[in-house]
Amino acid sequence: MKTIETLASIEGRKLLGQIYKELRFNKQQSALSTLYQCWKICISEKEIFRFIKADVTVAHNLGFLAGTSLWMQEIVNRYYFSAINSFVYFGAAILLVLIGLRQFTNEVSNEVVIAGVAFEALMLLFMFIVMLFAPNEDDNNPIDSDDSDEGIDDLITEVGEIGRDFAAVVVQLENMSNTQKDLLNQQALLIKVVSNLAEGISDSSSPNPKMLLAMKDTNEALQNFKETVDKLNENAMKLQKEEIKAAVRKEFENIIGEKLGVQNGK
Repeated sequence: MKTIETLASIEGRKLLGQIYKELRFNKQQSALSTLYQCWKICISEKEIFRFIKADVTVAHNLGFLAGTSLWMQEIVNRYYFSAINSFVYFGAAILLVLIGLRQFTNEVSNEVVIAGVAFEALMLLFMFIVMLFAPNEDDNNPIDSDDSDEGIDDLITEVGEIGRDFAAVVVQLENMSNTQKDLLNQQALLIKVVSNLAEGISDSSSPNPKMLLAMKDTNEALQNFKETVDKLNENAMKLQKEEIKAAVRKEFENIIGEKLGVQNGK
């Protein structure tokens, strides 16, 4: 069986918080009964295993003052501070109502107003005592340290999941960006093809000036070629006529020569 020095230690404060939760929630004791039982445990109880499932005993009791101080810090402040604060506000509200009614009617006596003031003063005094034993905000919370560690682990896990989701989103965004670039490139190529097609259709329906100039040059070249051929034909005709004339002249000379030779022989 494990033995701790006092309930004022860190481990003892954790056990005290477990005892409160066991009595209040598992055993369903009333708030006043739980407060009284926890106060007795803080002052004089040693056998902690009687209240929770833990083989733990306390070596030294705290006594009335130290035990009450621990009870105020770890039980009253941690679990009933909001309720006490609510009673203080309730007393202030009652006091304001009584003072207001006292101004407008005589039904509220001075004794009732004084009782309201006394109740509010008592609540404020009780609040002062509770806050006097409030634990320092800079101190760690020994009771909820395990819960805090679990909360930190859960927070780290959630941050890791958020980081993983964020990385997945970044990858998806990069893929979308690359896909968009490919689409833009394909769109540019498609626009170029459509532009060339439109230009070809435009050229086929209405020839451009370059084509007209080329056709004009071709027509002129054909006209020149035709004129050259005509000249060649004309020259060929002339040449043919000259050859015919020369042949006729030669033939005529031959005939005359033969006739002259016959006459001389006679």
